[in-house]
Amino acid sequence: MKTKFYYIFLGLAIFLFIGNCNTPKKISNSEIKEEPVVIKNDSLEYEIIILDIGFNQYLNTIAQPVGYYTQAYLENRNRFLVPIWNSRVSDPTRFNPNIYQNIIDYNANINYGYDVNYKLFNYFQFAQRKYRMTLR
Repeated sequence: MKTKFYYIFLGLAIFLFIGNCNTPKKISNSEIKEEPVVIKNDSLEYEIIILDIGFNQYLNTIAQPVGYYTQAYLENRNRFLVPIWNSRVSDPTRFNPNIYQNIIDYNANINYGYDVNYKLFNYFQFAQRKYRMTLR
């Protein structure tokens, strides 16, 4: 009787072990749902929506944290980077129109606030990493 119970228990344990040994499901990029990043300043009625997959993750894991840069630094970098970006948008024969899709209407004389400048600057950093390009 003990031997029969032992074999039943052993068979059940092997069955459960084998049943739990399956490969994890691989998640493809098409299955990843990422919310767009909205950059806005309500008082100025200014808004940028970034739909680039991976930007949220970049902001949360790789980008320097909020407060790392001063607003003046971010504004200076954005004053430099926005015209480069816009010139590439305007020249789809030389630059990939799938990357450079929209003109960024950035006026250096307007105070957009820290959040807008921070996210815009980090989008440029993200795009340079993702698309292996340099904005210079």
